[in-house]
Amino acid sequence: MPKHGKKYVEASKLVDRANLYEVSEAIELAKKTATAKFDETVEVAFRLGVDPRQSDQMIRGAVVLPHGTGKSQTVLVFAKGEKAKEAEAAGADFVGAEDLVAKIQGGWFGFDVAVATPDMMGVVGKIGRLLGPKGLMPNPKTGTVTMDVTKAVNEVKAGKIEYRVDKTGIIHAPIGKASFEQTQLEENFKTLVDVLIKAKPASSKGQYIKSVTVSTTMGPGVKINPLKVQ
Repeated sequence: MPKHGKKYVEASKLVDRANLYEVSEAIELAKKTATAKFDETVEVAFRLGVDPRQSDQMIRGAVVLPHGTGKSQTVLVFAKGEKAKEAEAAGADFVGAEDLVAKIQGGWFGFDVAVATPDMMGVVGKIGRLLGPKGLMPNPKTGTVTMDVTKAVNEVKAGKIEYRVDKTGIIHAPIGKASFEQTQLEENFKTLVDVLIKAKPASSKGQYIKSVTVSTTMGPGVKINPLKVQ
């Protein structure tokens, strides 16, 4: 059994693990448990009533949080010609084509999000096995395969996050930093919930949002009443 530090143990005393909290209460508690010396990330975990093995129940997408995530994202864009110039003008950190592919093949991964124009996907496909496991492969479903590279770069810089249900039916997503105002975290949370509810597959039966837990990087999980969420 892993042992927790004194700060975690003290923070855990603030949380009643048998209780299902209101959203505002849970976020407030999570903020109180953030005692690390760095600005901890606030993350939410949703357990959904879906079977990810079924293609029509694989929930995946992206959403721009109204208050961002508190983290600056490094954006790489695979593009050529005018689209490359457009990406640079939009503030992309790295822009290129075959040169970036070679760099990544050499073991470089100095970016958080990769965007590509559709005509570049044949080139990007060569490193799919490298990008895929790290969640860096551009995908039309998340808006990262697009001709509108300006919009894609701007959204990532503004606080766009990607979400994807894992094989156990859980979605993990950041909603900001512990230093955020309470209202900012609540609004980011609501934005994410609204998107997930709209993404509910028609084939998903029974209770859709089965459980919700909010936590900070180093803090304990705080359970939210899933019925109040949906």
